[in-house]
Amino acid sequence: MGARFSALEPKHRAFIEAQPVFFVATAAREGRINLSPKGLDTLRVLDPQRIAWLNLTGSGNETAAHLQQDGRMTLMFCAFSGPPLILRAYGQARLVRRSDSQWRDWVGRFPPLPGARQIVLLDIDLVQTSCGFGVPLMDYRGPRPTLAEWADRKGEEGIRRYWREKNAVSLDGFPIDPEE
Repeated sequence: MGARFSALEPKHRAFIEAQPVFFVATAAREGRINLSPKGLDTLRVLDPQRIAWLNLTGSGNETAAHLQQDGRMTLMFCAFSGPPLILRAYGQARLVRRSDSQWRDWVGRFPPLPGARQIVLLDIDLVQTSCGFGVPLMDYRGPRPTLAEWADRKGEEGIRRYWREKNAVSLDGFPIDPEE
């Protein structure tokens, strides 16, 4: 049923790249664990030990708050169609912020998406697969346009204002520099 790997194998990469949704889990040393579903064209498998994910503006910014304190992160992928499988990639992550000199190099790997705020780089130290027999079969109808439409309506300055108002403190009160 389950298996462990020290890196992504080619079949894992193919599975990850076929999934329209993935889940991000992070935690600070203390406080709540954050688990968020993600989608759109925001994930890149760089090599067997690294994944990059473009973090878009959302209702919170828990991932950034947690990674500032403790770089642990898990990405989870589930097969909602086809053969059952769950794949988790565990490791240490770091942020590339819009203010970092590497931002332009990294953001160019993704399509232009409004509200892009950080790129998360995960260095994988463990890959685990499990059966996924209990995951339901579902039909994928396509991405929702809502996030991009919302960010486009706000514009660049409106997004920055939103970061300052809504994304500057985590649920547990950890400060996040929303302008980075």
